[in-house]
Order: sequence, then C-alpha cells, then structure tokens
Amino acid sequence: MNIRLQVALVLAGVLACAGTSSAQEKKIKRTDLPPAVEKTVAAESAGATVKGFSTEKEKGETFYEAELVVNGHSKDVLIDASGAVVEVEEEVALDSLSADVKAGLQAKAGKGKILKVESLTKKGKLVAYEAKVDTNGKKSEIQVGPDGKPLDREE
Repeated sequence: MNIRLQVALVLAGVLACAGTSSAQEKKIKRTDLPPAVEKTVAAESAGATVKGFSTEKEKGETFYEAELVVNGHSKDVLIDASGAVVEVEEEVALDSLSADVKAGLQAKAGKGKILKVESLTKKGKLVAYEAKVDTNGKKSEIQVGPDGKPLDREE
C-alpha cells in the first residue's frame, strides 16, 4: 500500500472519530437541565462564572457538564442524571504541585512544553493529573497518578 493511501485512510479514520465524538456531546442551555442536575450546578457554581453546559451519552447513560471559571482557572464538572458529581477537572498551577508530580509530568512530557495542568477527581477522589503538552507544535495530553507515578491505565 502506498504512503499516500495510508495517510488518506488514517485521516479518514480520524475525521470519522471526530465527527462521532462531537455528535455525542451537545451544547444545551441551563433551562434544559433536569431539576436534580440544576441543584448540583447551583451548588458547584457558587462564586464561579458559568461558561456553558453540554450533555453527552456514554454507554447509554446521559451526563451533563458544567464549564466554569473559578478564581481565574477552568473547572469542568460532570454530573449524572440523578445530580451526583461524577468527575471534576480543575486547572491547577504547575508551581502548586508536589515535586514528585512535577517530575512525573515532565518525564512523560519529555522534550515537550507543559501548557496546562488539571487535577482529575472522580467520585470525590483525586485520581490523576492531566497535562496538555506541546512538542514541536504537536499538542497531546499526558496523565500521571496523584503521586506523580505513571498510571496502569489512563483515567
């Protein structure tokens, strides 16, 4: 198979996946939130600026995401239909992390530049730190555990 055909097939696959994922997440208005979700959003967004809301289906279950800005940093809260907080991604300053976490992120980033770091909390427990990395103009994401060590599987 020639290289152009391989590249075309890979691009087609990437575009198909991108189309699928964006179709699953849909922007909505606050008035579209179920009452239980609205109650959680009201509590989670106290003192924050609300950027927007979206809904997504995963494995047949509907989730709602609130995009917030708290004290100048981003915070995304994923909520299930019953109003329970499932996951929180919150931007953190690289300087505020422990030496072990910073070292773990830098080791995974290699020669890349860490652009943004978020803590990832699931069901009230810190499970990982996720960083957006730029390596020679190519953006990617990496994760390490709360202790800075590599994860067995990404969260």
